[in-house]
Parts: sequence; C-alpha cells; structure tokens
Amino acid sequence: MAALVFFTGTMDSGKSTLALQTNHNHSTRGRRGLIFSRHDRAGSERLSSRLGLSVPSLEVTQTTDFWREVTERRIRGERVDYLVCDEAQFFSSEQVEQLARLVDEVAIDVFAFGIMTDFRTRLFPGSARLVELADRVERLQVEALCWCGARATHNARTVDGLMVTEGDQVVVGDTAPSEGHVAYEVLCRRHHVRHETARAAGAAELSQPTLADSLEL
Repeated sequence: MAALVFFTGTMDSGKSTLALQTNHNHSTRGRRGLIFSRHDRAGSERLSSRLGLSVPSLEVTQTTDFWREVTERRIRGERVDYLVCDEAQFFSSEQVEQLARLVDEVAIDVFAFGIMTDFRTRLFPGSARLVELADRVERLQVEALCWCGARATHNARTVDGLMVTEGDQVVVGDTAPSEGHVAYEVLCRRHHVRHETARAAGAAELSQPTLADSLEL
C-alpha cells in the first residue's frame, strides 16, 4: 500500500540528509521518483544537506500542482513510483492535499520532510496539514542540541545575531545587508523563551566579573 509519510524534526536533525538517503534507497531498487524542494539553502532547484551533499530537484512554487505534475508525466508514459518532498513546511495546505490524493488514487508513495514550527513556535500550514493527513508522522531520532547541550526543540531566527520574534513566517537566511543578516539557530525551550542565543550567552559571560577582577576589587 502506498503511504504519505511525514518526517519531522528541528533544524540540524538531518531531515535533508534522510531525504537524500530515501531517494537513494528507492532509486537503487529500480523505482522511479521525483524530488521536490522549496527554499533550499543551496538555492533554487536543489536539495542539499548540511553535510555537503546536493542533488537537482524540482522547485515548488505557490502555483505548483502536484496532481497535475505527476498525472501529466504518467500520461506521457513516464513512470513515477514515489515523491521525495523536502522543506515541506513551506507547501500550502492545498498542495499537501494533492500529495494525499496521489497516494490514495494513484498509489504513489510520498515521503515529506520538514520542520514543524516556525521561529515564533507556530505551526507552518504545510506541516499542520501533513500531521492531519499523513499515514505516519516520524520524528527524527538524531537530536539537535541547544548551545547549552540540552535537546533543541525550537527554531530561533536571529538578525545581526539577536533573536527576533516578529516578522514574516518565511525568510531565507543571508538576506540583503540593508535588511540585516538573517540566520537561524536551534534552542531548547528554556533558552528560546529567554531569547538567549549562543551569542547572547557568550556576551553575558564576557560581561561577568572574573575571579581576578574580584581579587583586584
């Protein structure tokens, strides 16, 4: 039976690496698949992992129709056995419903990979719909770690090194200098609530008086 499976975890938990491995495992067994991604760190039409691995992909946009994309290929005689969908949190609810329809009506396996919540700890629409429709939701076993060493559970956005909690839900890192340097960091819940990133913690530590300072006083 075909299935819609959603693999989820925080940033740095190996989602894209697993997406690449999943495609490799199925393709080497003679299956034919399509790889989709959106807003990949390596740019448009790529699926890449932080380990340096990268393959071409089909870029998902707001107008992408998975049902039409796959059925038209099959009408042309192209074989499609499965889909690998990375950064699936950025898909619309309607696109997730198209994926579920492909599973149910065309018997195509769909393997979706993405984070669950944004930098404000709010569910992405695509992730929420995947949780509602997926046959299985698999939480990745590779634990990302907060700078303090605890298990990271939240994704934080920083601008020029400072954590922010307002702004557009989707902002790709390394934006134009005039907008500030946007980056992301994983934190445990405690430090996310405190807005305490690794840089903030380091600055706080440097501001504390040392033993030598105390002796001089």
